[in-house]
Amino acid sequence: MPERKPRKDAVRNRTAVLAAADALFARCESPEDVTMADVAAAAGVGKGTLFRAFGDRTGLIRALYEARLEPIMDAVEAGPPPLGPATPPLQRVPALLDALLCFKLDNRPLALALEGTAGGSPYQAGHYERWHGLLRGVLERIPEPADGDFTAHALLAAVRADLVEHLAGREGVPRERMRARLADFTARVLGSPATD
Repeated sequence: MPERKPRKDAVRNRTAVLAAADALFARCESPEDVTMADVAAAAGVGKGTLFRAFGDRTGLIRALYEARLEPIMDAVEAGPPPLGPATPPLQRVPALLDALLCFKLDNRPLALALEGTAGGSPYQAGHYERWHGLLRGVLERIPEPADGDFTAHALLAAVRADLVEHLAGREGVPRERMRARLADFTARVLGSPATD
């Protein structure tokens, strides 16, 4: 049986909901401040429409996060260096982490909201597993690597949303300084010289 195309109003509603959620998360003080009722009202749809399309608040947050992350994931999966799969591992690992850091800096409230939806542990969320698997796979291509599994966890800890929020928001660390510190940390972990 051929796959049914979504109705035009469903596509329009989904677009409106994602745009409304995007705007609300961009303006919020705390990710917990954004409710499904707020999103439904801002999008001009009923709450039932919202729940049918996304399941729950976590589903909505995940869909918005994935939509924002799509260009980066396209570059990671099939793009050119430094993010693409043809990049040598010692150059790709820092590029992947830098891209993830920049994404989280640009999407701080949304990243905090998503990492807070995994039952208190971001390590059990699907997006974390995807990044961990990607980094572990790249790390395992480095000759004589340390434990790729643990190293991937340790490197991802440096770009957790709560740490990014603490450094950028509470401590006011400038973006370029955070990127430089991450590059230096990554180089030390990998035992390679830092790149500019």
